Amino acid sequence: MAASLAFDSQFDPQTGAPVAVADGLVRVTAPNGGPYTFTGTNSFLIGHDALALVDPGPLVARHVAALTQAIAGRPVTAILLTHTHRDHSAAARHMAGLLKAPIWFGGPHRLSRPLRRFERNPLARSCDWDLVPDRTLLDGEAFLAGDLPVTVHATPGHCANHLAFALGADLLSGDHVMGWNSTLVAPPDGSMADYFASLDRVIALPQTRYVPAHGGPIADGPAYARALREHRQMRNGQVLAAVRSGARSLSAIVAQIYPPQNLLVRRAARMTISAHVEYLEALGQLQVTRKPWGTTITL
Repeated sequence: MAASLAFDSQFDPQTGAPVAVADGLVRVTAPNGGPYTFTGTNSFLIGHDALALVDPGPLVARHVAALTQAIAGRPVTAILLTHTHRDHSAAARHMAGLLKAPIWFGGPHRLSRPLRRFERNPLARSCDWDLVPDRTLLDGEAFLAGDLPVTVHATPGHCANHLAFALGADLLSGDHVMGWNSTLVAPPDGSMADYFASLDRVIALPQTRYVPAHGGPIADGPAYARALREHRQMRNGQVLAAVRSGARSLSAIVAQIYPPQNLLVRRAARMTISAHVEYLEALGQLQVTRKPWGTTITL
C-alpha cells in the first residue's frame, strides 16, 4: 500500500438519522452495511426549501421511512443517481412514485466493454439493468438540485455510467473515491483505464472535500485521490512482479499479492487484479491468452 494512503474505518454513520454535512447537504445512511458497502449506502438531500435526493439506496422500509422523515414534506425536484448499482438505485422507482419526482442519471446501466465469449459479468446481479432515466445527465451539465446549483462530472471506472456531483466546495464522489477503502473495479462492468482517467479528472477540479456514498467525508479529496492513484500504480507493479516470478493465472497472482483472506475479500481481490491485468495488457506490458478452460498471463 502507498505510504500516504490511509483508510478511515472510524466513521459513525448514525444510521437512519439526518446528519448535516454542509449547508444544504444532509446525509441519511441506509441500514445495508456489509463487506462491500462498509457502514451502508449514504443517501443525500441537497437544498433547503426544495430538495434533490441523491442515491436513494436499497429498497428497505426503514430507509424509506428515514428519508421521508428527513424530507419533511418539502418538494423534491429530482432523484439523482451517481450510478446504477442496486445498493444506490434499488429504491429509486419507489421514491420517485412516493415523491412525484423524476429520476436523473447518466443513462441505463451498461458495461465498460462488451462481454467476451464464455465471459460472465461478476457484478451482473448487482446492476439495475432495467432502470431508465427520465433525464440523462451529461458531463459538464449544470442545474439546480432542489434550490442549489450542481455540476455533473462523468467519472467512469467503477462502472460506465458513474457520475460525481459538484456542490460548492464539495464533490459528491459516489463510489469513485471513498475514504474507507479503495474502489472495486471489476471488468467488464468497470474499467481500470477509465478509473485512472477519472481520478485525474477529479483531482483537477476545484472541489477540495469529497463526500462519498460509503463512509465519511474526505477533507483533502485531491490529495487522497493522488494517493489512490499511487496505490493503483503500485498494484500494477506487483502484478508485473508476480508474473515475472512465474505466476501465470489470476489465482496465482492474487495468491502472491494478497495475504489469506475470507471468500468475499478473495473474490473482490480477484476482480481487482483482473482489472489491473486488462489495463497492463492494453499497455502492451502483459500478454493474455484466453481460452474456455482458463487464462494464461505472460510478459
